[in-house]
Amino acid sequence: MKKYCILVLVGLLAFVSNNKVLAEEIKAAPIEGRWDLTVNFNGKMAASWLEVRHSGIKTLTGHFVWESGSARPISEVFFKEGKVNFHIPAQFDVSDKEMIFEATLKDDKLVGTILSPLGKTFTFTGVRAPRLISNKKPVWGKSIQLFNGKNLDGWQALGKNQWVVENGVLKSPQSGANIRSVATFNDFKLHIEFRYPKESNSGVYLRGRYEAQVEDSKGREPLNIYLGGIYGFIDPLFNMAKEAGEWQTYDITLVGRVVTVVLNGTTVIYNQQIPGITGGALDSNEGEPGPIMMQGDHGPIEYRNIILTPAKN
Repeated sequence: MKKYCILVLVGLLAFVSNNKVLAEEIKAAPIEGRWDLTVNFNGKMAASWLEVRHSGIKTLTGHFVWESGSARPISEVFFKEGKVNFHIPAQFDVSDKEMIFEATLKDDKLVGTILSPLGKTFTFTGVRAPRLISNKKPVWGKSIQLFNGKNLDGWQALGKNQWVVENGVLKSPQSGANIRSVATFNDFKLHIEFRYPKESNSGVYLRGRYEAQVEDSKGREPLNIYLGGIYGFIDPLFNMAKEAGEWQTYDITLVGRVVTVVLNGTTVIYNQQIPGITGGALDSNEGEPGPIMMQGDHGPIEYRNIILTPAKN
């Protein structure tokens, strides 16, 4: 009996010791978390994003958003003595090169370089992304007619303008510049109606940073890259897309980084957290107000009845 008790005690001590070692091994690395990146991209500032987290005991993995495209998985992030690096395979074209990310973490800020898929190296800086989560319910203000149905007052094309107004409809008849509201907002409810021809594509950027996908998607799987999804991040519950050529409706509520999406009268995303900015974002300043932006660079698109209800608090 005494021998049995000794063996049990030894086993317990070993268990406690092993778990103490395990706890020390899985202690969060300083690089873990979400990072808002600003890239010096050919002389202008472009938005990018990084998330790093544990996978298992010692391995770090993550996701990365370049200045365009969806969130890419990172198979392993290497971090030692303040230095971080990882590689990502080419995404768009067989001629693309792998992306190489290298940075130094100092004073809770990232500074480094990104070798792009085109083989060019760009410098960047990064700060921790704000949490933007609150239990406080918003108090809604008075609704605003963002588009007056007559002209482009209150809107700004981000490049050579191809947008026109006809019969109360904001149209981009061919691929060209994106367009944004001059006004910026924090939390809001947005109603917006859209119509696209067959196989066309656009997107509604919330605060200019989070893309609610607009794409000819009827009959496809309910994935985040199709209509109803937050591009690259959140899948819709259902595919509620109508046929190309029909008017469709988004009713979107954004509070902090928590989003609810109603597509054509059906809730397809409910109170889900958007992890970070999506490709094509205007900037990565997630804690600041931002505009409503619509893509005009992926084919013809039409919008109407753009109504925004801002939060008072």
